[in-house]
Amino acid sequence: MNLADFLATQSPILIDGAMGTQLAAAGLEMGGQNCIFHPEEVLSVHKQYVNAGCSLLITNTLTMNGITIDKHKLDVDVKEVNISGARLAKAAVTSDQFVLGDISSTGQLLEPYGDYTEEQFYATFKEQAEYLLAGGVDGFMIETMMDAREALCALRACKDVSSLPVLVTLSFQTTNQGGRTLMGNSAKEVALALAEAGAAAIGANCGDLDPHETAVIVGIMREWVDIPLIAQPNAGKPQLIDGKTVYDMSPKDFAEGITECITAGATIIGGCCGTSPEHIRLVAEMLAKKN
Repeated sequence: MNLADFLATQSPILIDGAMGTQLAAAGLEMGGQNCIFHPEEVLSVHKQYVNAGCSLLITNTLTMNGITIDKHKLDVDVKEVNISGARLAKAAVTSDQFVLGDISSTGQLLEPYGDYTEEQFYATFKEQAEYLLAGGVDGFMIETMMDAREALCALRACKDVSSLPVLVTLSFQTTNQGGRTLMGNSAKEVALALAEAGAAAIGANCGDLDPHETAVIVGIMREWVDIPLIAQPNAGKPQLIDGKTVYDMSPKDFAEGITECITAGATIIGGCCGTSPEHIRLVAEMLAKKN
């Protein structure tokens, strides 16, 4: 069974949880560069999520696009880090699990708010997608986008590279006014635009919302589209404690919040910042009990 068939026939589907905060807990700097400099640690986190019961595993390549690498002067090669990230994730999965090549925001703004054109973003995302494809991914995950225009650039790039499924999530700051991203996109606007552009699944991840609020965004999207919906909330709201961002929602409370997301219409669920293999394991147990 390929990923497209799996998405069409299985529900609910469990994705993994956070990579960055798990690497930080191991004493490493967060980021995709660990695929090159600390591959054993990345592979270990992947395997922990596989053992926790997820069906979809996301590569550790979140911001490994050319623009971000150049802007932050990261000592990695775009091709090497993305192919390595894909191969590490593929090495962790079993025959009935799938790997999504992870693509996220460049961290820059499109014209007229910033200096970049849509075609520059498109070219950057296409390059990353090509390398992830070369590494053997089964599909793509575009996530933590705050601008629907940037998300659409990435979606177009992935679809031009291959016919593999492309899942897309944006980060929402509030549930007010129909749910809004940092750039002001509403949940309705995001859902309609991404569905029309051919995303295999859409939804919400990260942002400033807890799982219960993420369920509200999912519910709004379900009113407007009839494609698989994704919920990947953080382990609660981010808190700044002693200069560090902390997420303190327990695995049990997180799993209960995910239940609300499923009730609201999410068919693909997982975790973002602050979630651990234990959070995902409890969600897997919750799903097993429902079945």
